[in-house]
Amino acid sequence: MGRKVVSGLIQMSNPINDDAAPIEKVRDAMIDKHLPLIEEAGQRGVQILCLQEMFNGPYFCPSQDSRWCDLAETVPGPSVEMMSKLAAKHEMVIVVPIYEREMPGVYYNTAAVIDADGTYLGKYRKNHIPHTNGFWEKYFFKPGNLGYPVFETRYAKVGVYICYDRHFPEGARLLGLNGAEIVFNPSATVTGLSQYLWKLEQPAHAVANGYFMGCINRVGTEAPWNIGKFYGSSYFVDPRGNFLAEGSEDDDELIVAELPLDMIEEVRRTWQFFRDRRPETYGDMIEQLP
Repeated sequence: MGRKVVSGLIQMSNPINDDAAPIEKVRDAMIDKHLPLIEEAGQRGVQILCLQEMFNGPYFCPSQDSRWCDLAETVPGPSVEMMSKLAAKHEMVIVVPIYEREMPGVYYNTAAVIDADGTYLGKYRKNHIPHTNGFWEKYFFKPGNLGYPVFETRYAKVGVYICYDRHFPEGARLLGLNGAEIVFNPSATVTGLSQYLWKLEQPAHAVANGYFMGCINRVGTEAPWNIGKFYGSSYFVDPRGNFLAEGSEDDDELIVAELPLDMIEEVRRTWQFFRDRRPETYGDMIEQLP
């Protein structure tokens, strides 16, 4: 039969588009909206589930309003503990992206990884932080300092790459070298310049590194910032670059695909990219060149 893993992605719109609403109300509404789809994932036999970037709040980075720092929490902390119970209930690995508070004034864009028995395995902190019109992320997030970890879950070796990270092939390669079989990219991205890259860059990472990718984007337009439409289109792609399942541009939904993990071995025996690497020739990449 081979190794097969049923994996899921949840794309979601923000139910409270009110910049003045209490932080707790916004957070709780977003979590409550996710719970039925997490339950659906469990009922459909999903073994590894990934939520979207900062799943329990809006994408507040257009605001440069420090009150949103109140959304941050420790990792592990309340949201991870809640998801740990659901993971154990459904024997489902869950990747939980949230806003992390390390200490007063130090915050990260983070994803926790919880194993199928509810055990917290560790976290990835977003390494590449954009700072451009509508995406003032350096105001809120310190760049990650944990490298590119891969987590040995019950069902597969899982890596995480968050949103803007996807534009950088170096970390995608390191996740492959570190043993990732599935890499998840939870995102919050709107229509505009990079939409055509959404289905270009990540299939390329999957092919170049011989692993599966699950790519999640939220949906809807979030007032009052109105930086554009989050276009969903979440998907799974295999190591050959084939799309296995895709979400809509508009709907809150669970996207599910069966990932035949034995394909990794098969593809890497054909496309010997890891064998033929020449790391001794890449030294200039770590220099501060223009």
